Amino acid sequence: MKVSYQWLSDYVDVQGFTAEDLADKMTRSGIEVDIVESLNKGVSGVVVGYVKSKTKHPDADKLNVCTVDVGTGEDLQIVCGAKNVDAGQKVPVAVIGAVLPGDFKIKRAKLRGVESQGMICSAKELGMNDKLLPKEIQEGILVLPENTEIGKPIVDVLGLSDNVLELELTPNRSDCLSMIGTAYEIGAILGRPVKLPEEGRNINVDFSTVKAEDKISVSIAAPDQCAHYAARLIEGVRVGTSPLWLQNRLMAAGIRPINNIVDVTNYVMLEYGQPLHAFDADQVAGGKIEVRLATEGEKLVTLDDVERTLEPHMLLITDAFKPIAIAGVMGGANSEVTEGTTSILLESARFAGPSVRKTSRQLGLRSEASLRFEKEVNPEAVIPALDRAAALLVLCAGGQVAQGIVQETVQAYSGVKIPLKLERVNTYLGTELSLQQVKEIFDRLGLEYGLLEEDSLIVHVPGRRGDITRDVDLIEEVARLYGYDNIPTTLMTGVTTPGSLTREQSLRRTIRRLLTGSGLHEVITYTLGQRENAADYPGLYPEYAPIPLAMPMSEDRSALRTSLVPHLLEVVSYNRNRNNDDVAIFETGTVFLSKETALTAQPQEKRLLSIAMTGNWSGAHWGQKARKADFYDLKGVLERVISYLGVTIEFRSAQKEGFHPGRTAELFLLTPDGERRSIGYMGQLHPTLQKKRDLEDTYVLEAELDPLLQHADFEVDYRILPRYPSVGRDMALVVDTAVPVGDLERLAAETASELLESIRVFDVYTGERLGEGKKSVALALVYRHPERTLQDEEVTETHARVVAALESAFGAELRK
Repeated sequence: MKVSYQWLSDYVDVQGFTAEDLADKMTRSGIEVDIVESLNKGVSGVVVGYVKSKTKHPDADKLNVCTVDVGTGEDLQIVCGAKNVDAGQKVPVAVIGAVLPGDFKIKRAKLRGVESQGMICSAKELGMNDKLLPKEIQEGILVLPENTEIGKPIVDVLGLSDNVLELELTPNRSDCLSMIGTAYEIGAILGRPVKLPEEGRNINVDFSTVKAEDKISVSIAAPDQCAHYAARLIEGVRVGTSPLWLQNRLMAAGIRPINNIVDVTNYVMLEYGQPLHAFDADQVAGGKIEVRLATEGEKLVTLDDVERTLEPHMLLITDAFKPIAIAGVMGGANSEVTEGTTSILLESARFAGPSVRKTSRQLGLRSEASLRFEKEVNPEAVIPALDRAAALLVLCAGGQVAQGIVQETVQAYSGVKIPLKLERVNTYLGTELSLQQVKEIFDRLGLEYGLLEEDSLIVHVPGRRGDITRDVDLIEEVARLYGYDNIPTTLMTGVTTPGSLTREQSLRRTIRRLLTGSGLHEVITYTLGQRENAADYPGLYPEYAPIPLAMPMSEDRSALRTSLVPHLLEVVSYNRNRNNDDVAIFETGTVFLSKETALTAQPQEKRLLSIAMTGNWSGAHWGQKARKADFYDLKGVLERVISYLGVTIEFRSAQKEGFHPGRTAELFLLTPDGERRSIGYMGQLHPTLQKKRDLEDTYVLEAELDPLLQHADFEVDYRILPRYPSVGRDMALVVDTAVPVGDLERLAAETASELLESIRVFDVYTGERLGEGKKSVALALVYRHPERTLQDEEVTETHARVVAALESAFGAELRK
């Protein structure tokens, strides 16, 4: 919001304070002023001149010799090259000694042998933003209105002696999107009263004998989107150029003047914060205004000459037969004010902010009007702004105002009343303010109040302050006006709780630390992916399809993922394409599961741990060759994690879609209560999938994370170093190749009981000598008793029981 210092002074006395002073005070009270801009870019000595005559330069086709009266009693001869200069014009003249922006000094000169005693200036040469002027003025000298006083300094004529404060408003302070709202803020800061325009409270014009209700009617068919709609009729207007004072103020606010009708509506919008719209009343069929929602596929050509296809949620202003405006956003070309317009139907309304916001965003139409409607306009300004605009239209465009306002209200504004206790104010702010001090602050803010009880007020909040809805908002106002610098600094009191991680947070960090310590890199991939990924790799939940997005930004990010592995494979491919062939990565993330394609409920969320390895696990050096990553490297990384977490995982050979048929294991979590639960898979990717993605042998793991976190046990168990010797026994068992080695280990451990210290596999052999379908598994068993030396006989007996149990359960035979 750009605020003119001179315009502001119409509403509040700012004498004694410069624009910079006001900017500092506003910033200290909570409204940041970004910059203070002087409209005078270095102009001095430029006055209004009258071009008495124009003749062609004798030696230059593109130059003219002008005789100009600048009010000194002596005419000046000025050579000018502008195409639009002509006799009878009032123009800005930089006389000898004048200075223009850029420290350009005007001196006596000769142009092609003809003396020039000054310079006729364009808007750009005066440092004005010529983009806010019509194109014909941009390309030539600035032509002033005929009634401009000759000899008057141009800085006064064009308002260049003004300063503009550019406010950086937060969304809650939409009241300062108007000059009056800003005046209330300045008045509160300075402790000075605000003077409102008379026409905004009691219209002061001569009314015609026509009654507005006899020619126009208003109805609201969409009460949720429009609470109040009012209109006035002004007849006999003349569309033309606005007065210079009006144009100057609009340009200071960054708005380009168009014509006197449109300029008045923009002026009042800036003044009151209430957007208005002027229709050509003769183009409003039947004089009927209806506020309704659009029908599916309904079309309207807007003022920018673009045909808009409307949707049922969009609010329209219509006449008896057709739409004539998109409410709060832009008018229609079919009711536009033109040079031939003689009657104006002036609109002032209260449209719902969410409705305007959704429509303007969808249509890509953002304007000063829609900005204000989106933030909700002051409901108490609808009629005052309408009356003010009607009075200004009569002043600037002539005509007569029809008697009465035609309006419909479906939801009257009842105001906001907030109780406030003095004790609560002082408790929040740490102050010792008296009730009288609080009252004085509310008086400065223009807030009415009554005494509710001792040391307690009931405050009536005006409609312009829509940001004040609770007592804490009032307390904030007290703090702002009392001065943040005046609030005493006190130490915080109360019980303090040291920050710490939750058990889950600690476990997740531990897992990440263990994996990175094992040589893996953590990655974070997109939650969205391609739906086709589920066909290549269905993951742990093949019964769930990826959830499609209603409006995806791209095909690559069109669905919520059901597995992390496809995203890890994208990372692997990305690295391999950049000559980084050795990749070991992991991710802990969320997948989303639902059997609905169009969601009616929140999807189920599962947290997974996924790992991907490819390339070399260990590099080459002088002592060894490089070694490719394999299944057991991946298994070892997982075993390190589960060992630290204190959980037990059982690995079972499995067949899983997307995995190599002979190099895949299903992971089972063994809980303390004996439950055996499948939590994931690990193994090599299926060769077909590897080839499709142009990968070498790649090993992946995907497991549910929550069961690991739920059953993790950080309690540390320790044993003293053994004092008694151990006894080792080896055995080589011939079993069917289908018998899992892990089952042999588990049964041996159960049979040997507490005497068995450790068991490990040190050899697996298959060959013709054993026979088809057979394998030899060599196990090394270590026996030890913690409190005594074992006897050879009891070791032999225990070992024999182990062999017998294995023979009975698996048909194992000791290899001869």
